[in-house]
Formats: sequence, C-alpha cells, structure tokens
Amino acid sequence: MSHDRSHDAPAAADAPTSTPPADTSRRRFLQSAAAAAALGATPHLHAQPNAPASDAANDTASAPPVVPAQPVQLNINGREYALHIEPRVTLLDALRDYAGLTGTKKGCDRGQCGACTVLVEGRRINACLTLAVMHEGQRITTVEGLASATQPSPIQRAFVERDALQCGFCTPGQLCSATACLSEFAAGTASAATADVRTRPAQLSDAEIRERMSGNLCRCGAYVNIVAAVRDAHSAGA
Repeated sequence: MSHDRSHDAPAAADAPTSTPPADTSRRRFLQSAAAAAALGATPHLHAQPNAPASDAANDTASAPPVVPAQPVQLNINGREYALHIEPRVTLLDALRDYAGLTGTKKGCDRGQCGACTVLVEGRRINACLTLAVMHEGQRITTVEGLASATQPSPIQRAFVERDALQCGFCTPGQLCSATACLSEFAAGTASAATADVRTRPAQLSDAEIRERMSGNLCRCGAYVNIVAAVRDAHSAGA
C-alpha cells in the first residue's frame, strides 16, 4: 500500500517564511552597534570647538614663570668672564655653552661619574650639581687651567707617562680630581681609607689614592694606571 507524502508535509501556502542567513543578521548587528557608537560620540565632537580655550587657560596656568637672564661675572682660570645667563644654568653648562670651555665634559649630568669635576677655590666639585650664579667672585679652575703657559702640570705629565687614559672622556675630571687629591693629602686631610682620621695620613698609599679618586669613573678601566700616575706625581712633588 503506497504512502501518500502529501499528508506528512504542510501545504506550501502554510509554510513559515524562511529566517535570514546568520551572516546577514550578524552584519545588521554590527551596523547597529557602529551607528550607536557614532551617535554616542557626537556630543563629544560637538564640544571640541570649545575645548581649546579651556586647554589654553590650563596651559597658561601651569606654565613655569619666565626667568630673565642676568649678568654673572665668573673668574675662570684666572680670567674674568662676563656672562648673561639664567639663574638656573648649571656651572657645567655655563662653562661649556657660554664660556666656550669644552674641556669639562658632561657625562651623566647627575653627579655620579665625575667627568665634570672642576676646582672652585681649590676644592673639587661636580659642576653639573651647582649653579653658576653661586660661584660669582670665586676662583674656578678647569682642565684648561691646570697647565702653565709653557708646560703641563705634574699630574698631566704623569698621566701621559703612565698612559692613564684611553678614550679620554673622563680624563679632564680625573686630572682636576687628582690635582685636588694631592692638595688635600698635602694639607693633612684624612679620607675613609685613613687608619686614624684624627691624625694626619702617614703616606699616600694606593688604597688612599683609590679612595680619594673613587668619585671619578673610568668606563675604559684605566684605574691601575691612574693610581700609578697620581702616585708618581706625588713622589715628584714630595
């Protein structure tokens, strides 16, 4: 007995409408989401023309005050320099950029390497950590002022003889520091390496030299020859 399939399936007229493909529904959802996002951003876009005025006001309020330059007289290597600089200019920048004495080097610019060491009233300091206006009227000596008019200083000569330099970047600071090191020892100033800081150091040993020169870094690693050069200069002047 044959099976009549017309009774199993609903009539074509009664069939429900077909659902849209999944990719079509997804596309409509993404289009709706994009439209909603654009609509949400519209008020912000309309407010933009007014933003620059408030931003300009904030920038004006937060801008640091303009500090006018002022005349500063510096005695560098026995010569008077009349500079016109801001009070915030460091001694290092004043020497290099205003006085034109580029022998003093800018290394770390944070007082850690000693490349900018100069002498102020015979005392060694890091030029990057002090302001130029603070040293008006004081005697400043840079590496350019260590030698005499006819010959290098004893420490400069010892550095050459001992080959106590490689790239040479730290050498100006090393020379100024070594000059002060010898002067400090001659004055009887103790160091952290002195056995009894209450008494005058007995001799300028290698340990004393290393301690007194420890604030000057040499990335080339010429420390052994630097110590030997300081020792030779001390012996020559003893």
